[in-house]
Amino acid sequence: MIYALLVGGSAFVLSLLSGHFIVAALRARKIGKVISDEGPTSHLVKAGTPTMGGLIIYGTVAVVTVLTNLFEREGNSLTFERRSILLPLGVVLFTMSIGFWDDLGTLVSVEGRRALSWRVKFVLISALSVTVALVMFFGLEAQSVNVPWLGQHELGYAYIAVAVITVFATTSAVSITDGLDGLLGGTAAIAFAAYAIIAFTQGQEFLATFSFTVVGALLGFLWYNAHPAQVFMGDTGALPLGASLATVALMTGHWLLLPVIGIVFVAEASSAVLQIAYFQTTGGRRLFRMTPLHHHFELIGWSEPQVVMRMWLFGITGAMVGVALALSV
Repeated sequence: MIYALLVGGSAFVLSLLSGHFIVAALRARKIGKVISDEGPTSHLVKAGTPTMGGLIIYGTVAVVTVLTNLFEREGNSLTFERRSILLPLGVVLFTMSIGFWDDLGTLVSVEGRRALSWRVKFVLISALSVTVALVMFFGLEAQSVNVPWLGQHELGYAYIAVAVITVFATTSAVSITDGLDGLLGGTAAIAFAAYAIIAFTQGQEFLATFSFTVVGALLGFLWYNAHPAQVFMGDTGALPLGASLATVALMTGHWLLLPVIGIVFVAEASSAVLQIAYFQTTGGRRLFRMTPLHHHFELIGWSEPQVVMRMWLFGITGAMVGVALALSV
């Protein structure tokens, strides 16, 4: 645990230092985000704020992971013994590429280019979900679920379907949560910290180290993303966060606890689904003033920092309960 925490601390320092230069570079190149007219009007003042801040997060994660978490020292030599960490690292690089391309279409300085359509993202994320599921099942021989108080249970080939749904749903839910300064960065850091603790209790120190690396990188990013944000993470950061969180959860076998540890993500995604269903079944009436849920709270009078802090509190509570349930297996 000491090593994992120190690596997480180093990720924070690297993220904090690199963030200064990345934000300046994004601002100099006018990599500013267009703000949708469909959101609260109070957000229009954020137009032009640099986006693609996910480069700070996962640029840091990639560098720190390669330097500290892929190789083990045996005597005077290094051995490549942590091959399984290539899975979450590969997931990060793939989804960061998707997010980067999507973010290019949302810039105020780019004309004639559009963000990726939902169909294209659906296909790409679906393909990733299937790949992760197959690697977990055939490569890492994972096919079980840990159930609190009831122990571990084998699922056989049904595990593949469950893993596909887990990756796709988590990636989508986490992406939806990105909408307020510091909201996703903070709640994601809480969730990864919870899974880092779970991984460590299982003896998976390499996975705990990866998770704390993400936590450290997110904390460094939050220095620049705190209200009023100097930079947004964009899909360059949001998509990798969801996909890698799901991958880490699958690798611990405690993917069943994702709705508890990620309670804020569930609430955000559920609000959007319920809004659509209610709107269609009632002939145009709305259940919430606006979705995702964080916009509803803004429109009923909560300030942006209030919404973020209160959702952090729910995230912390969910994480504590989730860890407690994991320890009961």
